[in-house]
Amino acid sequence: MFFQRKIQILQTDRLTLRLPESGDFAEWVDLRRGSADFLEPWEPVRDGAYLTRRAFQNRVVWAKRMAKDRRALNMLIFRTGDDQLLGGITLDNIQGGVSKSCTVGYWMGKNFTRQGIMAEALEASVLHAFTVLDISRIQAGCLPENTPSRALLETSGFKYEGVAQSYLQIAGRWRNHVLYANLRRDRRGRTD
Repeated sequence: MFFQRKIQILQTDRLTLRLPESGDFAEWVDLRRGSADFLEPWEPVRDGAYLTRRAFQNRVVWAKRMAKDRRALNMLIFRTGDDQLLGGITLDNIQGGVSKSCTVGYWMGKNFTRQGIMAEALEASVLHAFTVLDISRIQAGCLPENTPSRALLETSGFKYEGVAQSYLQIAGRWRNHVLYANLRRDRRGRTD
């Protein structure tokens, strides 16, 4: 279920999550270009090389190395059946030892939002982190005004923990982020 052709893979009812491959470049660049205006307010400023084949190939190599070393899972999200690329999700900064923690980040092509796709991908990723990677705490952050992302996290079992000042540089500015966490054994109750 979790490994196929030595590439990390998660399968849900509607989705396949796997590491990027060189052959994904054309579809990935089309989706990123077609969704640029939609994604721009929520992401770092990208340089001109970001959408090049060479930069994508570097990400493919990086993703495989990080997965092998159990430091990150940078997965693309595909629709099962027609293999349509929908977005991406990453479990990053995977820590073992006494921390047993990681962060999660995600993006979705603009034509695939509000269909429950990211909720399904996030649920599979969280389950994998807790059961296979032996993670105890998964943290996520988003801009305070990103109400769809906040709602996704809250309905996916993440609980609000506070605000991190100047947390990430988004759209060219250092921005505060609201922080959420999902704990393997959480006794805090529902998020209101």
